[in-house]
Amino acid sequence: MYPFKAGSQYTRKDVFRIVGIDDPGGGSWYTGYTSHGDDHFIFCGVGTTGRTGHDYQNTFVGDELIWFGKSQSRLDQPSIQSLLNPNGHVYLFFREDNREAFTFAGLAQPKSYKDSSPVVVTWVFGGTDFNRPEVLPEEISDAESVTEGAKKTVTVNVYERDPNARRKCLKHWGTICVICNFNFELVFGALGRGFIHVHHLKPLAEVGEEYELDPISDLRPVCPNCHAMLHRKRPAISISELKALLKIDGSGRNLTNRQTV
Repeated sequence: MYPFKAGSQYTRKDVFRIVGIDDPGGGSWYTGYTSHGDDHFIFCGVGTTGRTGHDYQNTFVGDELIWFGKSQSRLDQPSIQSLLNPNGHVYLFFREDNREAFTFAGLAQPKSYKDSSPVVVTWVFGGTDFNRPEVLPEEISDAESVTEGAKKTVTVNVYERDPNARRKCLKHWGTICVICNFNFELVFGALGRGFIHVHHLKPLAEVGEEYELDPISDLRPVCPNCHAMLHRKRPAISISELKALLKIDGSGRNLTNRQTV
């Protein structure tokens, strides 16, 4: 496998260098998806139009990417069949602004597809050590005792799982917990870089079908401890309420704010 790191950004020139080919200057490498040997490479926009003005409405739903092929693509085309049944790997890169570098989403595997024109594929990702956004499930039903090992159904707030929304949130608010100021990178070094939960401020029960998420006003970065405490009650308590509950030591410092392990 090529040493792309999921979650990291690459220009097309970076990709060419890592793959070991010269920049073709155009062609299929610049128009959505192509193959090289047994491997395939997808470059797509999410929430943005491409350089040519086309917008296929690619979108993340949680960890999964709903992806649209080229305008005239069909399920029976060899290029599509090869994507869905590759001999090698499918490397998928995406970006939210056509002026930015691409983010490597990971090794893509088709979960489902739609026989339409253009073809629509739902991709899931694996084969990397990249952890998708960590979230805490919100339990909708009343709490009930369960036997150890038994299954319990929970509903997860998809807005907290959306990596597109997560990136926009963290780009604005950073990766330090807004409640206790815990900084994973400061404590754990490179292992903790970029690690944080995101919390959705709007109660899940109030999110309707027409709801449109604003990642900056609706999401906040919180550490797993604070995220768990926010959801100790239902509906979740507010960030300001949890801040007021923080314990302090004799020096007036938040006990949760000690950057030690």
